[in-house]
Amino acid sequence: MKEYKRKHERYDSLNLLSYVCIDSDGKEWSQGMGRTLNISSSGMKLETHEPVDTRYILLLSIGIEDDVVDIKGKVIYCNRGAEGKFESGIEFKHVKPDALSVLNKYIEEFHKQFNK
Repeated sequence: MKEYKRKHERYDSLNLLSYVCIDSDGKEWSQGMGRTLNISSSGMKLETHEPVDTRYILLLSIGIEDDVVDIKGKVIYCNRGAEGKFESGIEFKHVKPDALSVLNKYIEEFHKQFNK
């Protein structure tokens, strides 16, 4: 069994988001709403009502406090989680510097709270 090691520590976090699934040619296949279950500067666990196919790239718009962060991510896995919802591991790709700045500021606040 392949072992995945995360680059950054993840923090439990519930943030609403919207997503668009695109293929490698940029063709849109589906879209939906979900929420983060945990997040780091390199990825997150996404909860959705519908499964998200691992062959797609996600265009994510995540609500983080008063900001909306747009990030592109790769679906690593998708499994049925608690209460019949789906949980997907997302690895962030091509994060713009301004989005990364907001994300890192948010994560730093979690780090301060949980490492007192």
